[in-house]
Amino acid sequence: MTINEAQERVDQWIKTYGVRYFNELTNMAILSEEVGEVARIIARRYGEQSCKPSDEDKDLGDELADVLWVVMCLANQTGVDLDAALERNFAKKTQRDSHRHQKNEKLK
Repeated sequence: MTINEAQERVDQWIKTYGVRYFNELTNMAILSEEVGEVARIIARRYGEQSCKPSDEDKDLGDELADVLWVVMCLANQTGVDLDAALERNFAKKTQRDSHRHQKNEKLK
């Protein structure tokens, strides 16, 4: 599935099951919450925090998908074509950083 197809599927789901989009400010708060859930899993599985029993069954992939979902909602609401935006972002990063990371001694 392309990013555009995913955006369209999110839009259709919202129109079919979600009644309407939450407003942009609400979705921004939801995005922050979802990113926090990803951070919690990463901190406990890959960082130095210990897991609580309630953390053990958390699915990182599901939480990352929740983040993507809300990003797509925000993109749909604000008229952003994420396929095109990502292409522009690759071009920007390639132009700006094509040699920067290779020269970074900290990465070697």
